[in-house]
Amino acid sequence: MTHSSPSTTTSDPVLTGNSDARIWGMTSGERVRRLIAQETAKRPVAEGHVLHINLDYAFDPSLLRLALKMPGTAFIHGEDMVLGQWQDSPSQTIDLSTNPSFYNEQLRKKETPFAMRLTPQTRYQIERASYFGAYKGVTDLLTKYLWPELAFHITRLAAALKMTPNMVTAIGAILCVYATVLFYQGHFWAGVASGFVFMVLDTVDGKLARCTITSSWWGNIFDHGIDLVHPPFWWYAWGMGLVAAGQALSSSMFLFVMAAILIGYVVQRLIEGAFMRMNDGMHIHIWRPFDSWFRLITARRNPNMVILVASLIAGRPDIGLIAVAWWTIISLVVHMVQLTQMLVAKACGETITSWLEEGA
Repeated sequence: MTHSSPSTTTSDPVLTGNSDARIWGMTSGERVRRLIAQETAKRPVAEGHVLHINLDYAFDPSLLRLALKMPGTAFIHGEDMVLGQWQDSPSQTIDLSTNPSFYNEQLRKKETPFAMRLTPQTRYQIERASYFGAYKGVTDLLTKYLWPELAFHITRLAAALKMTPNMVTAIGAILCVYATVLFYQGHFWAGVASGFVFMVLDTVDGKLARCTITSSWWGNIFDHGIDLVHPPFWWYAWGMGLVAAGQALSSSMFLFVMAAILIGYVVQRLIEGAFMRMNDGMHIHIWRPFDSWFRLITARRNPNMVILVASLIAGRPDIGLIAVAWWTIISLVVHMVQLTQMLVAKACGETITSWLEEGA
């Protein structure tokens, strides 16, 4: 292993190497400095230790979190030091070339974080690794399976154009509102098209923030606020658009559908929040394998859009909205059972931990 020993006892990081290649429009040094500023604000370098980073390598941000969490540990790649914090010398080493796995609490998944030598030839490979490494392990089926490749190329384009994540979120917000108007007017296919672009951009803004290390408190509020608020407006607009399309629901059915969707949506979110508060921030969707699987299809915006698009193909957007209402009720019942099972488990003295952490 090659590394340099500091001649100072200060906590200033020791940066070695000087790769000129860029990743996501940044030099290795600029990317590392952003990472250090972001992560040490949450967990500072241990007292008496010095942070060491090799700029010739690009690595997963989760490795810096691990290095800060594990004083005395050096993460190496073969004979090369990649990063770590220690006093005079490391007390242990972890060789990343052996592909060790760790649990990423932030992204709710067990992963093998990447660490690659940064050159112009490896830049594309590294950007792919950092992009897909930023994906949440537990999410809905469209985000997980339908558009990851498309969103990757849009994210690269946004980075090349020097767009900020908030710019992408703002464009998405405009398309979200436009989709609502189109649904209200009964232009369902046009609304789906606008909504589809918005949903993809909803993936892009988060990945752009993580890949370019530009996450912010306001950006997080902006993005998640839109995600949280807009779905009931879409379903209401869809119901009103049925009138313009000549397939209006009866007054009693419309009232049932809207009540089921709105109440079910709000109560599901409250249950998820209660589960997190009772289990140190752990999401309900990562408790057991079933919970993670059900997150793929639970009655959130994207799975509901699958139902509505299927109903459009069948020529019955009215039945699609009714199906969304019933799926919301079913999903609510599942959430209530999950919460009850957790309460019973805790009452029996069981420790609630994620199945994804097993063996991590």
